[in-house]
This record gives sequence, structure tokens and C-alpha cells, in this order.
Amino acid sequence: MSADHYTRLEQARGSHPSRQMLAAVARALRLTSDERDHLFHLAGEEPSRDRPATEHVRPGLLLVLDRLVDIPAQVVSDRGDILAQNAMAKALTGDASARPPAERNVVWRFFTDPSARELFPVEEHDNAARTAVADLRATLARRPDDARLAKLVSELRARSEEFSALWDTHHVAVRRADTKRFLHPAVGPLELDCEVLLSPEHDQRLVVYTARPGSESHERLELLRVVGLQDLTRG
Repeated sequence: MSADHYTRLEQARGSHPSRQMLAAVARALRLTSDERDHLFHLAGEEPSRDRPATEHVRPGLLLVLDRLVDIPAQVVSDRGDILAQNAMAKALTGDASARPPAERNVVWRFFTDPSARELFPVEEHDNAARTAVADLRATLARRPDDARLAKLVSELRARSEEFSALWDTHHVAVRRADTKRFLHPAVGPLELDCEVLLSPEHDQRLVVYTARPGSESHERLELLRVVGLQDLTRG
């Protein structure tokens, strides 16, 4: 969308772009939720109320993400959709933007794609599965009318017996700080502290991974800055 087209839109003149184009403009300009809603109204569209976490990364979280250059960090919706990653996060867990939209959801991939678990030690799988399901159930408790979330749960239950069994335990817990272990193919094992910063509405999280200074994982994380970022550049 050109600057002239956007100006005409602000003045309620000219043709109206699609909802997808409006969402893309809102992301590019890092509009607040109120500004985004106003943009939709100018275009004669009703702002979507059930998809804030997947259409629009909150400006405050994106601002912090932009400044985290030496540690892995990513913005994830409370549904599990990866919304934005810095270069270090892409080097650690892979570039989510290169995957089909459905596969950018970390819960979906964990329960439907065996290769997604290869990044973690086998002994971590059970706890990771329980944590993911409990967190998703907590999200559904906050937004019981979220049709997209209900669809995700329904499809996961149909695809994964493990997910379905864990869902039936009715355990609820919001994902918080934790220690995560990775098996990175380039730099080897990593033990990282995972910190989670929640947005005010709790619908988006900034997830940050750090290693204790002086530890072997800290050295390997430094190596990942070189090896991983070079791989991304070549890719």
C-alpha cells in the first residue's frame, strides 16, 4: 500500500483494501490496538475481536524484542502461535516464518510433528507436553468463546491421543518462568532459563532465553550467535 493510498484511506477517500492488507499495514506501522481498530473503521471494516493475538504484535513487546540482539527471544500468542522472532531465536528453534501458518503454532507442532521434539531431550517430553496443554486450557478458560482456539483444541484431540488424554486431566496453569534444555544440532546441549513477560491482556508473551554467565551453555549460546546467524545469512 502506497503512502498516497494510506493518506486517502485516512481521509475516508478512495478504494478500500482487504482485511489482510489492513492487518499487514497495522503490523508494519506497529499501531496500537485502538489505532488498528480506527484503521479498520476508516476502511469500512469491523475490527476483528477474536484474533488479536495472531494479527497484531503489541508494539511494546515488539519494541523490546528489537533491542534483544544477543539472546534468543520471540513473541508467542497465548494460543501458541509464534508471532515474531529475533535472529537468535530463529537460530535456536528455527525460522517460524518459513513454515506454513498452521505449523507456526508450537503446540500443534509438538503434538503432530515428531521432528519438533528432536530439539529437546526425550526425558523432557512428558513435562513439556503437560505444560503446553495446561497453558492452552488456561487460555480457553479466559476466552471460552474463542472459535479459533476451540478449533485448535478439537483438531489436536483428533490428531493426538497424547494431547487428548492430557486435555481430559483438566489441569490448568499459565506458562511462567522455567528452565528448558535443548539439543541443538550445531552447538550441542543447552540449558537455558526461560523468562516469560505477559502482555497486560495476557494474550501475548515475550519469551526470552538466557544462560548463566560462565556456564557451558553460556559459551554455546555465544557460539550460536556466530554459527546460527551465519547459517541464517547464507539461507
